[in-house]
Amino acid sequence: MITPAFDLSQDPEFLTLSIRVPYTRTSEFDLYIDGTEFKFYAKPYFLRLTLPGRIVEDGREKATFDIDKGLFTLRVPKETAGEHFEGLQMLTSLLAPKGSRSARPLVEDVSAECSVSAGDEEEEDDEEEEFDWQVEQQVYTERSEEELRGLQKYGFGGQRSGVFARLQEELSDVIDVQNPDGTSAAERRQGRLEAEAAAFSPDHYLADLFEDGEITGLQSFSPWWEERSASEEQDGGQDVLFTDQDKEQLRRFTNRSYLLDKPSRHQAWLGLVDVLLAYAYEVRSTEGEHSVESPWTIRKLSGTLSWLDTYSSLQEVLVSFGRRVLCYPLYRHFALVTSAVRDATKILQSGKACVLKCLLDIHKVFRENDPAYILNDLYITDYCVWIQRVKSRKVTALAAALQKASLQKEDLKLELDELEDAAAMVAEEEQRTSSSDGSSSGSSSESEDSDDEGQGCSDSKEGGGGGGGGEARTLQPQPSSSVSPLHQTPASADSSVEKRSADAPPSASDGCRQLMQELSISPDSSCKPGTPRPRPGDAAPAGETSGRSSGGGLLEPSPRRNPLLILQTQDQDSEEDPAS
Repeated sequence: MITPAFDLSQDPEFLTLSIRVPYTRTSEFDLYIDGTEFKFYAKPYFLRLTLPGRIVEDGREKATFDIDKGLFTLRVPKETAGEHFEGLQMLTSLLAPKGSRSARPLVEDVSAECSVSAGDEEEEDDEEEEFDWQVEQQVYTERSEEELRGLQKYGFGGQRSGVFARLQEELSDVIDVQNPDGTSAAERRQGRLEAEAAAFSPDHYLADLFEDGEITGLQSFSPWWEERSASEEQDGGQDVLFTDQDKEQLRRFTNRSYLLDKPSRHQAWLGLVDVLLAYAYEVRSTEGEHSVESPWTIRKLSGTLSWLDTYSSLQEVLVSFGRRVLCYPLYRHFALVTSAVRDATKILQSGKACVLKCLLDIHKVFRENDPAYILNDLYITDYCVWIQRVKSRKVTALAAALQKASLQKEDLKLELDELEDAAAMVAEEEQRTSSSDGSSSGSSSESEDSDDEGQGCSDSKEGGGGGGGGEARTLQPQPSSSVSPLHQTPASADSSVEKRSADAPPSASDGCRQLMQELSISPDSSCKPGTPRPRPGDAAPAGETSGRSSGGGLLEPSPRRNPLLILQTQDQDSEEDPAS
């Protein structure tokens, strides 16, 4: 038998069932209505529902069949007019037979389907590439019940163990904890905290803090749960629209009941909040458009999914989520943490139908990513089935608790306040330094301008006639403090010159004259007539500098010369040698 695609809707007096049964005869419909139980049979389709309210057969029921669409529509009156049937969109829970309660995993016989699909997959594999039959293998031995009981628990409600015993290599990219079957919950928690502390980047955090243009844009984005009308919110999420793909996925789920003790139920609720927070951040950060990074973002921001962690309070969930937001994703801003908390509160306030739609979206994102699909088997599928059975008042109570919860930066234990204060001080100091540098550069430029003007005046006085017809110009004497004729006297200078300089510094004219005489007249016997006299700027020939220095008969010119001396020397040379 095939379970057909179906959908339910209601108005104050009637319940409408839409059942899609293509390729059937119109004369082969069988209906059974008894209070909350409804049965439909049309070969090869069979549907049995347990309704949340009672319906009756009183002659007002009406059925139609659209042959082209293969759609069977039935309108059945409610036993109590005006009664609101809650949970009509929880299709998986409606399929359950009345009184079914079992915590054991269901056994499904899918041998025929597996054989067909396996054959198809083998053909595809053969076409793509050949399998390496020489790969090394190890014989798998089943674990005993004692060994299984000794393994650590994880998954929805702590119902799973031993899943990663053989799949650790393949699933190392999905979860962050190593050897989850042998790691206790306390060890997983400690490992998570250490990994977050190592992953936190102050530079990345401060960059997003001070350059928050994109963050502001993300905060202004309105996800689909905020666009719902006030009437939909008051209706408890009954008008949340599920796509055909969502409905098909709900029909594929295996309906089951979960016998959870009180601590397990508490952990399940807190894990749900953790997953919803990660999903809300991902939707806001991508502005509602999932990307190839969406599976990584959702599972990385959830300590439940990435570290198989469990929580004992709502505050622990918020702290874990806040730390992970500031450590791993692209946008690491505390404002996005608060926005995700508000979004998760809005989802819970909208009712369990809105929560179910979010879980189905997460299920789809993981289903299309390899190997993140394992997280569906561990958590998301069970959450999709379990949330349909919980009472709406519990979802509302959880939303109220999340709305009252408070998360501060100091709760994250990442020293964010100290980091921001230090960054603000550095920014102020840089601003102060730049302003002072600007003022000093302005004053220095003014000083340079005045110096240039003074230098220009000096040049026009002292050397302005250097190229004007060769006239001898009279040089004005300069104070000894500004121009010293014996400035930077070398060590090889004559002792008499040093003595005169030490005893009484000569006047500027006397000193200039004496120095020019020493530069013009050389007592060295090797100097012959006709040899050009050395100019103050000329370099001494090789091998002569040391000789002259040792002889002490010639005073070597200083590297820093007075331009007055050079002009005076040129004038003297022109007087002595008219031919020049």
